[in-house]
Amino acid sequence: MTDGHHFNNISLGGRGGGNPGQFKLYSGGLAWKKQGGGKIIEVDKADITSVTWMRIPKSYQLSVGTREGLSYRFFGFREQDVSGLTNFIQKSTGITPEEKQLSISGHNWGGIAINGNVLCFNVGSKEAFEVSLADVSQSQMQGKTDVVLEFHVDDTTGANEKDSLMDLSFHVPTSNTQFVGDEHRTSAQMLWQAISVQIDGGGSSETAVATFDGIAILTPRGRYSVELHHSFLRLQGQANDFKIQYSSILRLFVLPKSHNPHTFVVITLDPPIRKGQTLYPHIVIQGLIHEVFSMVLRGLSGAKMTRPSTFRSCQDGYAVKSSLKAEDGLLYPLEKGFFFLPKPPTLIPHEEIEYVEFERHGAGGASISSHYFDLLIKLKNDQEHLFRNIQRNEYHNLFNFISGKHIKILNLGDGQGRAGGVTAVLQSTDDDSVDPHLERIKNQAGNEESDEEDEDFVADKDDSGSPTDDSDEDGSDASLSGGEKEKSSKKEASSSKPPVKKKQKSVPDEGSQKKKPKKKKDPNAPKRAIAPFMYFSKAERANIKSSNPELATTEIAKKLGERWQKMSAEERQPYIEQSQVDKQRYAEESAAYRGATTQQGSGDGSE
Repeated sequence: MTDGHHFNNISLGGRGGGNPGQFKLYSGGLAWKKQGGGKIIEVDKADITSVTWMRIPKSYQLSVGTREGLSYRFFGFREQDVSGLTNFIQKSTGITPEEKQLSISGHNWGGIAINGNVLCFNVGSKEAFEVSLADVSQSQMQGKTDVVLEFHVDDTTGANEKDSLMDLSFHVPTSNTQFVGDEHRTSAQMLWQAISVQIDGGGSSETAVATFDGIAILTPRGRYSVELHHSFLRLQGQANDFKIQYSSILRLFVLPKSHNPHTFVVITLDPPIRKGQTLYPHIVIQGLIHEVFSMVLRGLSGAKMTRPSTFRSCQDGYAVKSSLKAEDGLLYPLEKGFFFLPKPPTLIPHEEIEYVEFERHGAGGASISSHYFDLLIKLKNDQEHLFRNIQRNEYHNLFNFISGKHIKILNLGDGQGRAGGVTAVLQSTDDDSVDPHLERIKNQAGNEESDEEDEDFVADKDDSGSPTDDSDEDGSDASLSGGEKEKSSKKEASSSKPPVKKKQKSVPDEGSQKKKPKKKKDPNAPKRAIAPFMYFSKAERANIKSSNPELATTEIAKKLGERWQKMSAEERQPYIEQSQVDKQRYAEESAAYRGATTQQGSGDGSE
């Protein structure tokens, strides 16, 4: 070559290591092409702003800065190449290459210098490393003293690279003198803001097409300012900043909530964004301006949009209420899949479903008659999704929809076994069945029946050993188990009266025998202590009713029970303390009551 210099084994430095290729430096600028094909990097000499040499292990590195704020690092040069290239660069561009020293002390503390889109970490006067902020996909605060940078994979990173830099964290103590904080912002927040300005990578000069302030995003949770640019969208929160390329958007979903002015707008991503160690493949937005926002985003990104299918619930909605992993939400049956919202957002394409199965709510321990049922969706990869607490009157609509999509229903009825029983119950229109979930809540709270039994025991204490108590035992036969009934019948057989006659007599006397203990109740008896759950229920029932006026009493009780189950011990403590105080009151009143009853009984006996 007569014009410039040509090298075959020069690598382009990046987060995925070094990609070898061909490097050419000529009078018009420089070019680099990856071996085996790929993106060609070309820099015109008029765009070059800085050139730096650095000695690194086994070779020399040439760093080139551009007017766009980008920085390219080429390494693999020999020591004898440096002088010739330095003279050529100086003659062709008029820029004199500088020389930097690499820090090899291994220290992980130092200072940060931001030059355009290049962030350099320096230990003293030597450079430890540098990264291109153009490779940063998002930055966020972690706590009050840490700044985290997360990187996206660019097309110059080899697809077969095993190791690649994905995130980088800086700890900035409050005593930092380079980035001085104030009463409103810490030193780490000052560094985060300085980095965020440069992360746009040319977007800083690109005006946003549309900006939506104060948008409520459910996943990842928070309020964000959403900027829609020509090539990307940006979510800016108080502690998080997400920059999402439109090429990462797979699909948009616009799904209205039933009988509610709000609508879910879901942005499905690949690759997903990340917040800490959590990946978010779906951004779930809830608001009233969904129509404008979704249409503008669709026009800029070119992504396809999905709206509700032909499915309608029993209340003429687009979804059915259910719960997934103890989280309440809405299950949307769509034309090509199921989507559960808002948390955890779960998209299930029809083509990935092995089969579905309708199950009794609380199968195993609950009564077969129930107001609710569960829907199990088994995927071809053996993963399962169980949607609980679906109202029984939604069964026919869901069954017809799933059948119409030709999805296999495992317990589609031959009328035999458990499957047939479930189908028969769900198809029944009898609404007088017992809700086992509600019964479980009542048992946890300590219902009025248990209170009456305990009070009756105190009131009937003086009647123990009475020869007429056989009739009381007989009157409670309806609640006895089989073994207990056998014992009762043995006692009857040993007496002179026939068991049949005894059984016939118990029928008309059953009501009177049950009512007798209630008549003996002492109005002066102390009222039993209230369980912690009941204090919680009294405090929260009005809040749930005001925020969900359409809920029935049974549904409110169900929600209270679910909230109580999810609460931590610390959250339950105030209600437990109230219950303990009430238990102390009950113990004191019971002791006084028993003493008064004993004195009255002894007085009656003396007469």
